[in-house]
Amino acid sequence: MDRKTNEKIDKKILQVVNLSPSESWIEKIVDIHPMKQITVASIVQVLVFGFMLLAFWGNSKLFADEVVFKFKSPSFSGVGTSSHYLTIQNQEFNRKEALKAEIKALQDQIERDKENTTLARFIRNLESRIYAQLSRQLVENLFGETPSDNGVLELEGNRIEYSVVDGIITLKITDSDGNTTTISLPIGSFTF
Repeated sequence: MDRKTNEKIDKKILQVVNLSPSESWIEKIVDIHPMKQITVASIVQVLVFGFMLLAFWGNSKLFADEVVFKFKSPSFSGVGTSSHYLTIQNQEFNRKEALKAEIKALQDQIERDKENTTLARFIRNLESRIYAQLSRQLVENLFGETPSDNGVLELEGNRIEYSVVDGIITLKITDSDGNTTTISLPIGSFTF
């Protein structure tokens, strides 16, 4: 393309971008009667003014509400602050209680697991049999073929003293702290 063609193209692009009419139209306006020019210009002005009114009316309908900013957090706005703080405190309390309950449940589970081992069951069974044997020996000493009138038994820091006086068996149990429990049973009232 030559330089003249480029200038014409640039000029047309500039007219389109600026929304300006071509020069041939401007030359034709001179040939139109002035009253017709005034009428066309008046119609164009009324149309532009009507479009402006319509735009203002539409704009007022679209943006009729004002923008109001409010804090949603009661810590900033102060509205409902006390209930907000109580809610936070309640959530913290419930979480702490849940954690305590969970820890207690885990500790209880660990204790149950310890008590249910084979060794723990064996020890419980052995203790039960030893206590049964000691109880049998105590009953044998009190009521057997050759009963004794008194005796002492030491068991895990506890002292058990028994005596038979005038048909009454007296058991005196003293624990490791020195607390004493006394049980008196009349022999003659046992019948089978």
